[in-house]
Amino acid sequence: MSSILRRLGESAFGRPYLLLSLTSLFWAGNIVLGRFAAGRIPPIGLAWVRWTGAFLLLIGFAWPHVRRDWPAINRNWGRLSLLALTGVAVYNSMAYWGLQYTEALNALLIQSTGPLLIAVWTLLLFRETLTLVQLFGVVVSLAGVVVILTRGDLAALAHIRFNVGDVWVFSAMVIYALYSALLRLKPALHWLSFLTVTVGLGAMMMTPAFLWEASQGRTMTFDATTLLSVAYVVVFPSTLAYIFFIRGVELIGANRAGPFFHLMPLFGAALAILFLGERPQPFHAVGFALVLAGVAVATRKPSQPAEPPAG
Repeated sequence: MSSILRRLGESAFGRPYLLLSLTSLFWAGNIVLGRFAAGRIPPIGLAWVRWTGAFLLLIGFAWPHVRRDWPAINRNWGRLSLLALTGVAVYNSMAYWGLQYTEALNALLIQSTGPLLIAVWTLLLFRETLTLVQLFGVVVSLAGVVVILTRGDLAALAHIRFNVGDVWVFSAMVIYALYSALLRLKPALHWLSFLTVTVGLGAMMMTPAFLWEASQGRTMTFDATTLLSVAYVVVFPSTLAYIFFIRGVELIGANRAGPFFHLMPLFGAALAILFLGERPQPFHAVGFALVLAGVAVATRKPSQPAEPPAG
């Protein structure tokens, strides 16, 4: 049985579309949960506990790989620290802070800018551009996102009001898009070594802000709801989603992985139907079809081989 499970895991780890779809599912839950936790768990505290917990969960499995990769880790502290800063410490702190002041609807809409922001960073840093087909796919899937978020009433866009929380969430998305583009500079480490080291560094970087927040009297409310929330963010959007996202970008590149951000509103709507009793509506079908069609087009493998990664 263990050999069968291992072969299934190895097969899944080579399927980028499956990995990136699961990543979007877990992150959609994280946005909803982050908004739900506002007022119960302070933002820096949630980010710090999330990544400290993920590090403790990973280190037991990763230690043999970390020990073997230590010479390479030691040579690449600069790159690893930059990736930890952008992908773990800054992004998560800013996103959770923003969710204290904005609605999940706004956050999901802002998250949908991910593919375009990734494209901007890859253009600026590596002179890599989206193909016309990829750009068309991004636009189609973004249209599906808008249909879902506005519940089929495009006039609702005129009534969305952005506030300081939206600015924080968008700024966090800019930082995460930078992290996504920079993943091509990831040192040649075992994926467990890379993830564990960057998660550990990110948690360390957040520690001063976490201690300052606690000194201001902003602490967690310890109850069953809080513990379950923390368990979810440690296991799914942190440990598993980051493993899957890093591997997905490694397999198909940041620009082709970016459109999977548009699956988050789709999954958010599906979860609401399944668990909150919302009734499926025609706009769900239209939005889902546009998102899936756009992602399918935008993630097609280019007909010509891409330029070798810089660095």
